[in-house]
Amino acid sequence: MTTLGTGLLRARRWLRGHPLAFDCGLAAAVLTCMICVSFAEPGPAHGPVLGARAPGPASVLLMVLGAGALVLRRRGPMAVLAVTGLLSAAEFALADPPAPVVMSAVVALFTVAAGTDRPTTWRAGLLTMGVLAVTAMAAGTTPWYSQENLAVLAWIGLAGAAGDAVRSRRAFIDAIRERAERAERTREEEARRRVAEERLRIARDLHDVVAHHIALVNVQAGVAAHVMDKRPDQAKEALAHVREASRSAIDELRATVGLLRQSGDPEAPTEPAPGLAVLGTLVDTFRNAGLPVEVACTDPGSPLPAAADLAAYRIIQEALTNVRKHAGADARAEVSVVRVGGTAEVTVLDDGRGTGPRPAPADGGGHGLIGMRERVTALGGTLTAGPRYGGGFRVHAILPVTPRTRAPEGPGAVGATGGCA
Repeated sequence: MTTLGTGLLRARRWLRGHPLAFDCGLAAAVLTCMICVSFAEPGPAHGPVLGARAPGPASVLLMVLGAGALVLRRRGPMAVLAVTGLLSAAEFALADPPAPVVMSAVVALFTVAAGTDRPTTWRAGLLTMGVLAVTAMAAGTTPWYSQENLAVLAWIGLAGAAGDAVRSRRAFIDAIRERAERAERTREEEARRRVAEERLRIARDLHDVVAHHIALVNVQAGVAAHVMDKRPDQAKEALAHVREASRSAIDELRATVGLLRQSGDPEAPTEPAPGLAVLGTLVDTFRNAGLPVEVACTDPGSPLPAAADLAAYRIIQEALTNVRKHAGADARAEVSVVRVGGTAEVTVLDDGRGTGPRPAPADGGGHGLIGMRERVTALGGTLTAGPRYGGGFRVHAILPVTPRTRAPEGPGAVGATGGCA
């Protein structure tokens, strides 16, 4: 059974790839059926009797022409239907007894119905049925109500209905296939989009971690080199800050890179992402690097959602890093986080003048400002960054948040120990 099924499948594929060969075989099969039926005489008692009659030369010619026209049924289905219909009508009018040339018209109508739309099938079927039925009833040798004439109507109607059913099934299968292909394309596009978003997110985190800690290491290393000979105790303290900043950078890099590990990897980090709860620790690193920072927060007992909390922390981290890098040695910074209705406003100000203009998002500046804008935009908020009147720089972000009920203060709350206070 397996060998037979495989052979049939191969034959079907071959015939699909060679439609002309299939049509030639179909034409030969239809011609064989017409010739066999033309030798049979209907017998009401015991059924058809073979050999009771023989078709004439004109009938044989009409049958050959009708079957031969089916070879071209795919190229011109309407033309083939018209030819086979005329040949069938001529057989009804001229031959006595008539041969079943109408079989070729039935196959041609099936082809038209399977390859066109339903209105065309209705028009072609009714026209063919009318022409052949009227010719058979008016010019035939049998009474108009004979079963042969009624059979013509039945076979023509059956051909049209079968062709329409085949066309509908093909259309249904094509629609399912197209829907499946479209869904597959959509899944691939969604997967590519998610991969791109994840790459951007990881790139932002890496930039924030590296830029912040490397800037602090650079400052503390410069201090250590400057006071190494005259004040070794201060140099030792600066080197301790370098070591601490380096350790923090390594820990955060390990946590960020751990996101790329497979799920279930026991070495993947499990500690929570940084947020405003550890803002105090972040500010202390800048204070140790010589940047005075003042922090002000409102509504400290209401924590921000996780996404907004992380975005606020990273914005403050990057903004203070830019202050330390660009604002100059005597600059001071102010950080504020304010809840206003359904939004949280994060503002970082400094009064430094620096040695040159800072990169701004409008100027296509550094990746830090671009990353801040991407974080805020992803949450549906807005970010503005630019120089202040009279000197300094201002970063202001508005983050939409979902209102929450007041939670008890704890280690994860804004305003908890070491957090936004």
